[in-house]
Amino acid sequence: MKDALKVYGPLALLVIASIWLALSLIDPAPPSKVTFASGGSGGAYYSLAQQYAEALGESDVEVEVLETRGSIENMELLKTGQADIAFIQGGLADAQAREEMRSLAGMFHEPFWVFVREATGAEDFGDLRSVRLSIGAEGSGTRALAVDLQEAWGGEWPDNSRRIESGLAAASALKAGDIDAAAFSASIDAPYIEDLLETPGIKLLPFVRAPALARRTAALDEVTLYQGILDLENDVPAGNIPLIASVAQLAVNKDLHPAIQSLLLEASEEIHSGNSAFAQAGAFPDENLIDLPLSSEAERYWKNGPSFLRNYFSFQVANFLDRAWVFLIPLLTLLIPLVRMAPPLYRWRVRRKIYVWYSDLRDLEARGRQAESDEARGKVLDELSELQKEVGELDVPLSYTEEVYHLRSHITFVRNLVTGLYERPLDMGGTRTA
Repeated sequence: MKDALKVYGPLALLVIASIWLALSLIDPAPPSKVTFASGGSGGAYYSLAQQYAEALGESDVEVEVLETRGSIENMELLKTGQADIAFIQGGLADAQAREEMRSLAGMFHEPFWVFVREATGAEDFGDLRSVRLSIGAEGSGTRALAVDLQEAWGGEWPDNSRRIESGLAAASALKAGDIDAAAFSASIDAPYIEDLLETPGIKLLPFVRAPALARRTAALDEVTLYQGILDLENDVPAGNIPLIASVAQLAVNKDLHPAIQSLLLEASEEIHSGNSAFAQAGAFPDENLIDLPLSSEAERYWKNGPSFLRNYFSFQVANFLDRAWVFLIPLLTLLIPLVRMAPPLYRWRVRRKIYVWYSDLRDLEARGRQAESDEARGKVLDELSELQKEVGELDVPLSYTEEVYHLRSHITFVRNLVTGLYERPLDMGGTRTA
């Protein structure tokens, strides 16, 4: 056991040290907690962020969902590192956002709804510059997109055409006649959208130039609200209405761990791939409908799908193996010859314990042959007896016992040789006769 420990112990320490060195050099493990900037509670962004939190929680990744005012605030949180993940309305990214953030894909349509009172006579978005138009609060994605569209139409847009009412408050003000028009970037499921579609005296403004607008910005898309899609029996809406829609994209801080990005991508296929009022099943996620750079992990994922290891192992195990294999392969290449050297080294150490006595035995034989007195030969015999005793106490594995007995027989041979010399009669000169 001692010999085995002396041989295999250092080897085990070398293996442990090598593995520790390899693990210290591989990419860091993914974080166990991330922050998701969503939107206002009750909104589509917030609801979807909760779904992502549940999906990542199954892989033991905690998601803190932040309630925000919308896309503009979400971008600021990503830029400053206060959030790791966020929904960003398409068409809002600036140069700094493209530098600090990456997109995983476009995830769903967010139609740009513009409702007007029929009494205004407005037939086109450009007709709204002279009416009381609410485009949402400062920092909201609705307001940012509305301002971009106003600038695209050109001309002067007075402050009254950029009022700050939003959401349910704007819908109520429109119904009450306090404003003439209101714009929303919202899901078709938002309760005030369906309510306004069915309110007499209020109509949804069509965007007949939606194809042109979609060509101008990568993250905008042309969509159609089909006749009767909300209520077939009552024919709501009464006809097909062309609309422009931003594409909400799932954005991440550019330094977010690739493994977390992969988890988000897996979840996105479950959450966003279904049928909707504006897209057929399988249309989303769409890596092309974005205005942020696509992350390298997303590019790999959309090209090759989940990693091979992820198909067979849990997230934690697959991630570890995925990070470690680059270093473990050369490490194993180095360790294999070391492991193969261990058995010969172990055999050498055991045999060395036996063979080292042969040096003493040969020396004693030479001294016994050269001894010229009984006293000198007697001393050699005493040392041979001590040697025999020590060899008898030698502890070796059973497989090497034969070699120990060979050594003991050789000691006996030398003892007999010296004893034979000791017992020869002395000649006249006092020496043993041949």
